Amino acid sequence: MNLEKVIFGFFIVLALTLNFGFFLGEIESPVHHPVYELFVVIVVNLIATVLKFGDRTQIGAVLLATSLVADLQLIAAAAVWAYAVNISGIGLTPEIMASIVSLSGGALLANIVSVILLVLETIMLLR
Repeated sequence: MNLEKVIFGFFIVLALTLNFGFFLGEIESPVHHPVYELFVVIVVNLIATVLKFGDRTQIGAVLLATSLVADLQLIAAAAVWAYAVNISGIGLTPEIMASIVSLSGGALLANIVSVILLVLETIMLLR
């Protein structure tokens, strides 16, 4: 068993599950989508992205691309949250919370693609 592959797979799947946990719930309710959970999702996704830099294969490039998309969307969600609470002064309205959750949904889709690619790569290696 390759420890590097285990850690790599762990962070990819953890990023997916944490993102799903943040995404799940009423789309307009900040109670269902805590800010600290978004922070953890961003950190784990960034760690998963860094781990993908070492892979020089074509599928590794696609894995990196999906991870960068997820990072971009999650950082955009955090920026919208920070702007709404700290700069605009209007706070977390249902519309803003829906935008934040929608951005995390895009990142969730990118994470799903990443996990599917990881499983496909594993199946191809077993043959």
